[in-house]
Amino acid sequence: MKVTGFISLWTLVSLPCGRLANPAEHEDVVKHAIKLHRGKGAVITQRKQWMLESCRKLSGLLRQKNVVLNKLKNAIRAVEKDVGLSDEEKLFQVHTFEIFQKELNESENSVFQAIHGLQRALQGDYKDVVNMKESSRQRLEALREAAIKEEMEYVELLAAEKHQVEALKNMQHQNKSLSMLDEILEDVRKAADRLEEEIEEHAFDDNKSVRGVNFEAVLRVEEDEANSKRNASKREVEDDLGLSMLIDSQNNQYILTKPRDSTIPRADHHFIKDIVTIGMLSLPCGWLCTTIGLPTMFGYIICGVLLGPSGLNSIKSIVQVETLGEFGVFFTLFLVGLEFSPERLRKVWKISLQGPCYMTVLMIAFGLLWGHLLQIRPTQSVFISTCLSLSSTPLVSRFLAGSVRGDKEGDIDYSSVLLGMLVMQDVQLGLFIAVMPTLIQAGVSTHSSIFKEILRILILIGQILFSLAAVFLVCLVTKTYLIGPYYRKLHAESKGNKEILILGITAFIFLMLTITELLDVSMELGCFLAGALISSQGHMVTEEIMSCIEPIRDFLAIIFFASIGLHVFPTFVIYELTVLLFLTLSVVIMKFVLAVLVLSLILPKTSQYIKWIVSAGLAQVSEFSFVLGSRARRAGIISREVYLLILSVTTLSLLLAPALWRAAIMKCVPRPERRSST
Repeated sequence: MKVTGFISLWTLVSLPCGRLANPAEHEDVVKHAIKLHRGKGAVITQRKQWMLESCRKLSGLLRQKNVVLNKLKNAIRAVEKDVGLSDEEKLFQVHTFEIFQKELNESENSVFQAIHGLQRALQGDYKDVVNMKESSRQRLEALREAAIKEEMEYVELLAAEKHQVEALKNMQHQNKSLSMLDEILEDVRKAADRLEEEIEEHAFDDNKSVRGVNFEAVLRVEEDEANSKRNASKREVEDDLGLSMLIDSQNNQYILTKPRDSTIPRADHHFIKDIVTIGMLSLPCGWLCTTIGLPTMFGYIICGVLLGPSGLNSIKSIVQVETLGEFGVFFTLFLVGLEFSPERLRKVWKISLQGPCYMTVLMIAFGLLWGHLLQIRPTQSVFISTCLSLSSTPLVSRFLAGSVRGDKEGDIDYSSVLLGMLVMQDVQLGLFIAVMPTLIQAGVSTHSSIFKEILRILILIGQILFSLAAVFLVCLVTKTYLIGPYYRKLHAESKGNKEILILGITAFIFLMLTITELLDVSMELGCFLAGALISSQGHMVTEEIMSCIEPIRDFLAIIFFASIGLHVFPTFVIYELTVLLFLTLSVVIMKFVLAVLVLSLILPKTSQYIKWIVSAGLAQVSEFSFVLGSRARRAGIISREVYLLILSVTTLSLLLAPALWRAAIMKCVPRPERRSST
């Protein structure tokens, strides 16, 4: 599209005039310009007259702007020389004049930026969508920058207004005598102002120029529409905007994490309502599952389904609920470790190390084979296979609750083998999370960089092995020198007061969690090791701590399983029920068969009978596939459809797990132990 110099000149003179006209007049001007460009409409004399009139208006505005700027400069010099004004009053007036100067300059810049943008658009190809997209992006960036500038000017005006109010108050106080109470309140006001200035973080100004920070348009949704009906002043409304919700153009919803004024306590009422609702609805759902013979955790999952996006959609703080639910995983694994002593772990460590590794390798091999037949990318096949190879530690630990006991002397307990393999899978989870960035890059890299990617993966594996060695060393030092004196001190201080004991044990869990996190190992492993270290102090210690921690674990586990239900979509499962049932049964059967095959090779001959129970416990997909799947979807490793399939298969496998577990228990476990296992 070729643009003549006449159109560029018309663009220069018409845009400022459009700012002065209403939309109807602006549209007429545009239509008139198009006719002129096509050689239709007015004669040459009319064109010249119209151009001269537009240029005259533009030059008049620019001259007027320069005159105003000169007057503002003179006014600023006059204010600075005025000895009758206080420093605060001078600061306010000068600041106001400078803001007005900036507003005039920014308005002029906006005019010429708009002219430049229109020229660029007219010179482009209207059939080129990429060019139009780039122009739209540039306009959007300009608007964002303009919005930020206006916001900064508004904040500066608020600050200037505050200084003016303080100056007026000081003048009034100087003209009248203050009582003792007024003097005290004035001192308190000054101290409060200093406190606000000390604790206030200029997060906006500090982060707006940081690399990777983007300006985006968001919608602010008020917390309570009924509040708008109250007769509140503008200042009260502005101060009450702290707990409103922000929604960006991608439909992500944000809530307040830290208010500007930290002296005022605030609470997230949405989060409180969500937790209360989950707690109330979990009771009938869990009760119903108990009545029909299902584990109560499925009632909690159903509760999440009913309240989640696929149900009533009443949960507003989904991320916060999931975060709180993670503590349920932490305390569940701590209690698992509390029942799983280091002596028992030492007995089955070879099986626990070899079994999950062999199963993961076999799952990846089968995944690559099926991926080659179905023409699926290798990175996607590796991810899906690794994701499906993991099993749910919280679910199996609930199955084993009350049954983690050895059989006869010299025999291997199935619970020890199962928990040891699950702990190793948690280590693999941390390894896989560490390798995921390289896997993402491998999906978009060329064949020439395959060697570098393999080398990078090997380096990451070496780092994980080093981290595991460091964790083992920390556990050894803690068990030998620290855990005994630490618990005795807690026990002595907590006589008649369980609060100190609970707080001390919780702090130790979080300490181990933090250590494993800093060493780039999964936090879940740290919680398990914390329980295993405390269990080394004896059976009495284990029973005392378990009685204190179990109620906390039970409540947080409800939140965790309910958060799983938030990601279950019954409508999608119903639409694709046949395909999902086939995929779920295929995954469960494959994991069961592979586990039986691997355990047949590594278990002693005297303990071959437990392979059926252990395989049944491993024949489901871990709930952490939700986390891995979401990361992979954001990174582009898997598509939306594959992500939904992983979620659905994981959910259905967890639902089938109790039936398979009971069948294995009925077949392999003697009757006296069967009651405690089920």
